[in-house]
Amino acid sequence: MSNAAKVNEFLDKAGTFYFLTTDGTQPKGRPFGFHMLVDDVLYFGCGTFKNVFKQLTANPRVEVLAVNGGDFLRYDGEAKVVKSEELIAKVRQAMPQIMALYDKNGWEMGLFCLEKGHAEIRGMLDLKEEFDV
Repeated sequence: MSNAAKVNEFLDKAGTFYFLTTDGTQPKGRPFGFHMLVDDVLYFGCGTFKNVFKQLTANPRVEVLAVNGGDFLRYDGEAKVVKSEELIAKVRQAMPQIMALYDKNGWEMGLFCLEKGHAEIRGMLDLKEEFDV
């Protein structure tokens, strides 16, 4: 299993995870749920009109935090915005109701992946696995 697939699997098991950015010098975190693995690249998405998208484009250093049972995942890197109609078509298949709402309101889904990624899977007291993504 590739490292990107390991992160994807952990996020699948966690369900909801937390996406962390900064707004100037203030840390900001919010729950996320959408992610998809395509050709061994893990993509995330959110509306381009949202503060989180503005924050990750202003400062691309971000982190994902997920909890599954007694283990947690930290996955950090530099957010890279990806424009791809092919990927948006996959998002439409995965989340048709959300995308219908976006279309109805004229909103754009912004997709991004993390470059220079690094992940840690930890228990409460120990490092279980660490790898680059």
